[in-house]
Amino acid sequence: MGRGKLILIEGLDRTGKTTQCNILYKKLLPNCELIKFPERSTRIGGLINQYLTDDSLQLSDQAIHLLFSANRWEMVDGMKKALLEGKNIVMDRYVYSGVAYSAAKKTDGMDLNWCLQPDIGLLKPDLTLFLSIQDVNSNAGKDGFGEERYETLKFQKQVKHTFITLLENEMKRGDESIKIVDVGNKGIHEVEALIWEIAEPALTTHIDHDKFSFFQKV
Repeated sequence: MGRGKLILIEGLDRTGKTTQCNILYKKLLPNCELIKFPERSTRIGGLINQYLTDDSLQLSDQAIHLLFSANRWEMVDGMKKALLEGKNIVMDRYVYSGVAYSAAKKTDGMDLNWCLQPDIGLLKPDLTLFLSIQDVNSNAGKDGFGEERYETLKFQKQVKHTFITLLENEMKRGDESIKIVDVGNKGIHEVEALIWEIAEPALTTHIDHDKFSFFQKV
């Protein structure tokens, strides 16, 4: 029996990412788990949640970046166990978000390569779908936008540029598991159909029980 598939949906804030993760997860039940990063139920995740929602909590850019990475590392054993049991996993954000959001701050010394270092060795998704929108300004009027740290139009534009650079670099190195999906001006069901068109073949492809890919040093 082959192992389960690790499916990642990435994107800027308020691009419908969480909605589509929930739809795909429900479609794949009962043989599926849903993981949202940061995973705020852990001790590390709780500190991250406080940082994101409380502007009075100040941490250096390096410190919060390492906390986000540690939050991913504390979940990896459970993820691998589920995959080996044949379960699929749908992820709402993961390594690419962590790297893109930190590198977009343009803090001295925190380029893409530096930001990726703590995540080297983590499981790499079998399929990554980046939900892209052309007009970041359209997010400004969406419910909840601006409630958390990083939800400003200026920063989201920087994140989008960094995301695209990061993913295109991976694709140029031969990573065929990354797909950029234009979801601008599309309804929920249209995006759902686009995602399923890409995800279904990946989900039905056999992967040997002991075969995994990992994030590697660039």
